[in-house]
Amino acid sequence: MSIRQTIENRLQSTFAPERLDVIDESGRHAGHQPGMVEGAETHMRIRIVAAAFAGQTRVARHRAINDLLKPELDAGLHALAIEAAAPGEPTRW
Repeated sequence: MSIRQTIENRLQSTFAPERLDVIDESGRHAGHQPGMVEGAETHMRIRIVAAAFAGQTRVARHRAINDLLKPELDAGLHALAIEAAAPGEPTRW
Protein backbone atom coordinates (compact mmCIF):
# COMPACT_ATOMS: atom_id res chain seq x y z
CA MET A 1 0.00 0.00 0.00
CA SER A 2 1.27 3.47 -0.84
CA ILE A 3 2.10 6.02 1.83
CA ARG A 4 -0.66 8.26 0.47
CA GLN A 5 -3.21 5.47 0.86
CA THR A 6 -1.95 4.61 4.35
CA ILE A 7 -2.30 8.25 5.39
CA GLU A 8 -5.79 8.44 3.94
CA ASN A 9 -6.85 5.25 5.75
CA ARG A 10 -5.48 6.44 9.10
CA LEU A 11 -7.18 9.83 8.80
CA GLN A 12 -10.49 8.22 7.78
CA SER A 13 -10.51 5.76 10.66
CA THR A 14 -9.44 8.30 13.30
CA PHE A 15 -11.31 11.47 12.33
CA ALA A 16 -14.23 10.22 10.17
CA PRO A 17 -13.94 13.34 8.00
CA GLU A 18 -16.77 14.68 5.91
CA ARG A 19 -14.16 15.83 3.40
CA LEU A 20 -10.63 14.53 2.85
CA ASP A 21 -8.01 15.00 0.17
CA VAL A 22 -4.49 13.58 0.50
CA ILE A 23 -2.37 14.99 -2.29
CA ASP A 24 1.08 13.66 -3.15
CA GLU A 25 3.24 16.69 -3.96
CA SER A 26 6.51 14.76 -3.97
CA GLY A 27 7.17 15.29 -7.66
CA ARG A 28 7.44 19.01 -7.06
CA HIS A 29 10.29 18.42 -4.60
CA ALA A 30 12.33 15.67 -6.27
CA GLY A 31 16.04 16.40 -6.13
CA HIS A 32 16.00 19.21 -3.56
CA GLN A 33 17.71 16.95 -1.02
CA PRO A 34 19.68 13.72 -1.32
CA GLY A 35 17.32 10.76 -1.40
CA MET A 36 14.37 12.74 -2.77
CA VAL A 37 13.98 11.15 -6.13
CA GLU A 38 11.07 11.08 -8.52
CA GLY A 39 8.53 8.45 -7.51
CA ALA A 40 9.32 8.62 -3.79
CA GLU A 41 6.42 9.63 -1.53
CA THR A 42 8.06 12.34 0.56
CA HIS A 43 5.73 15.37 0.53
CA MET A 44 1.99 15.24 1.20
CA ARG A 45 -0.74 17.85 1.49
CA ILE A 46 -3.71 16.99 3.70
CA ARG A 47 -7.00 18.82 3.34
CA ILE A 48 -9.49 17.62 5.91
CA VAL A 49 -12.82 18.75 7.34
CA ALA A 50 -13.90 16.82 10.43
CA ALA A 51 -16.16 17.41 13.42
CA ALA A 52 -13.28 16.26 15.64
CA PHE A 53 -11.60 19.63 14.98
CA ALA A 54 -14.49 21.75 16.29
CA GLY A 55 -13.28 24.07 19.03
CA GLN A 56 -9.61 23.17 18.47
CA THR A 57 -6.90 25.65 17.62
CA ARG A 58 -4.94 25.33 14.42
CA VAL A 59 -1.94 24.13 16.43
CA ALA A 60 -4.00 21.44 18.20
CA ARG A 61 -5.33 20.18 14.86
CA HIS A 62 -1.83 19.97 13.41
CA ARG A 63 -0.51 18.19 16.49
CA ALA A 64 -3.31 15.62 16.32
CA ILE A 65 -2.53 14.85 12.68
CA ASN A 66 1.25 14.83 13.19
CA ASP A 67 0.90 12.51 16.20
CA LEU A 68 -1.31 10.14 14.19
CA LEU A 69 1.14 10.07 11.28
CA LYS A 70 4.32 9.78 13.35
CA PRO A 71 5.06 6.27 12.00
CA GLU A 72 5.03 7.60 8.43
CA LEU A 73 7.18 10.60 9.36
CA ASP A 74 9.65 8.31 11.13
CA ALA A 75 9.73 6.04 8.07
CA GLY A 76 10.78 8.81 5.67
CA LEU A 77 7.84 11.07 4.97
CA HIS A 78 9.64 14.41 4.79
CA ALA A 79 6.87 17.02 4.83
CA LEU A 80 3.18 17.46 5.56
CA ALA A 81 1.17 20.50 4.57
CA ILE A 82 -1.98 20.43 6.69
CA GLU A 83 -5.18 22.32 6.01
CA ALA A 84 -7.64 21.23 8.70
CA ALA A 85 -11.09 22.65 9.40
CA ALA A 86 -14.23 21.85 11.32
CA PRO A 87 -17.56 21.64 9.45
CA GLY A 88 -18.90 25.08 8.62
CA GLU A 89 -15.51 26.78 8.73
CA PRO A 90 -14.35 28.45 5.51
CA THR A 91 -11.66 26.75 3.46
CA ARG A 92 -9.66 27.99 0.48
CA TRP A 93 -10.06 24.69 -1.37
